[in-house]
Amino acid sequence: MSIGHTLLGLLEAGPRHGYDLKRAFDEKFGHDRPLHYGQVYSTMSRLLKNGLVEVDAIEAGGGPERKRYAITDAGITDVQRWLATPQKPEEYLQSTLYTRVVLALLTRRDATEILDTQRSEHLRSMRILTDRKRKGDLADQLICDHALFHLEADLRWLELTAARLDKLREAVTL
Repeated sequence: MSIGHTLLGLLEAGPRHGYDLKRAFDEKFGHDRPLHYGQVYSTMSRLLKNGLVEVDAIEAGGGPERKRYAITDAGITDVQRWLATPQKPEEYLQSTLYTRVVLALLTRRDATEILDTQRSEHLRSMRILTDRKRKGDLADQLICDHALFHLEADLRWLELTAARLDKLREAVTL
């Protein structure tokens, strides 16, 4: 996820302080990985330097001055370009799980146990996500569906690999 583009998109609704941007980000996108304040302010500093945002106001208070940021026309154009550019699909050709299975075979360990353990972990994650989806709002349901579909694909791969384990052993140990 592009934090900068996401913060710019949130600024299109109107000027906000860094604290408000963090809250909005966490509410909409950061359920599992909230932003750190330092990440918000370093990103805003970079966006400011690149002319994608400007300081709309500086407010004095009991603590440090609070800057309110506004998106510039260049920022709006940048968000539009980012939204219109398709994301490269993740092909997972450097799968850690595949590496573990092959290393188990190369070192004469039980690859079936690795696959079974991973299957159990995937199923555990799917139960948690299904429960979260059932209790969540539409946005939470959609993000859970996204994760569940990926886990389902992984499960299919685990089953396929288990069925081909003897052939894979022959192929990698020659």
